[in-house]
Amino acid sequence: MLFTEDFLYHVWKFRLYDRTELRTTNGELIDVLSPGMQNSHSGPDFQQARIKIGDTVWAGNVEIHVAASDWQKHNHQVDKAYDNVILHVVFRNDATVYRTDGIEIPALELEHRIPAELYSRFHGLVYGRAQFIPCENSIHRVDDLTIRNWITRLQIERLEKRAYGIANALHQNRGDWEETFYQYLAANFGFKINALPFEMMAKSVPQIILAKHKNNPLQIEALLFGQAGFLEDDFEDDYPNKLKAEYQFLRAKYTLQPGDKYAWKFMRLRPLNFPTIRLAQFAALVIRSNHLFSKILDVTDVNALRDLFADIKVNSYWETHYKFDAEAAPVSKTMGAESVNNLLLNTLALFLFAYGKQTGQEKYADRSMALLEALPAEHNSIVQGFADLGVKSKSAFESQALLELKNNYCNYKRCLNCAIGNKILNL
Repeated sequence: MLFTEDFLYHVWKFRLYDRTELRTTNGELIDVLSPGMQNSHSGPDFQQARIKIGDTVWAGNVEIHVAASDWQKHNHQVDKAYDNVILHVVFRNDATVYRTDGIEIPALELEHRIPAELYSRFHGLVYGRAQFIPCENSIHRVDDLTIRNWITRLQIERLEKRAYGIANALHQNRGDWEETFYQYLAANFGFKINALPFEMMAKSVPQIILAKHKNNPLQIEALLFGQAGFLEDDFEDDYPNKLKAEYQFLRAKYTLQPGDKYAWKFMRLRPLNFPTIRLAQFAALVIRSNHLFSKILDVTDVNALRDLFADIKVNSYWETHYKFDAEAAPVSKTMGAESVNNLLLNTLALFLFAYGKQTGQEKYADRSMALLEALPAEHNSIVQGFADLGVKSKSAFESQALLELKNNYCNYKRCLNCAIGNKILNL
């Protein structure tokens, strides 16, 4: 049989083995009163198990291996953390194992107790040749309640992981939520392809400097375009030359070092998503909004949150340009609904959740969930792939959870850690 210990964990946890006349390899009767709680950290695999062996009820830990000899391979025989193991559960008992004091540990062999159908379902999931997700041929058999409950858990898991990154950034920014939010928001303006140069630009010109020039839009624009590295060339147009002049003064005043404009990517982007246009929009937002994160904490209505980013007016120069010194047909450069939703989804909802968890104010975490449920589902190949299998997203809350499912469970065939995979195995 081809499987890992994870499969045996699943079998043990859900008691999916033949429990008739259970005996140790030494012939003593076994009654599993409780399999224990699975341990995801170091130490024995299941803790606080209760097992009756012969006439004695034991309370302690259970260790699981494919082969009993793995006990020695993992050096458990010299590790006192395993002295409280009361039962060694193995697929094949090819060795006798002992605690550090030399006392033999009872063993239960499962080789002939695992149903062939269960193994077949497991093998089909983990070792099958699915094109999209391992359970694509059987997910239709899983009830909607199981799927929806798992989606909720996955979205919370996704937010918790991403909130951990915010906690680290917050520490680097000495607990300054406004500065941390400003940096994340800037990265979001760059989408994935220009997220890093946008983030580096924001870190190079902190909000405290921008705040000193909040009443001078040209200087705000000069600081951002200059630190992005776009004002090092010679220009023909009046607007970039004014920016350059302002930046040279501000650069000397604050001892600034411009970034590298070649770090920014233009290829394969629609002109409306060129980094120059996104920088112009970001500058317009900075000019219009002071202490933006504080405002977000005070706003409870989704439409009011959208209004914070809607109708942002960029400098009129960009109405007829996508790059400096390159005139183009007039096109509105205000942020579209999709871009605004992207910011609400990837920055605002995330920060509301992180702030709620960091400060112990659950109302902000709840507001984050409500915001995600109010936003439309994303459109991408993963969301469409699940929709084709009958799992359709009604909101960004659900589409985000499906991204977590595909990228961190399905792609790694973690079916045994997935509620959907568990359901399929236990059908």
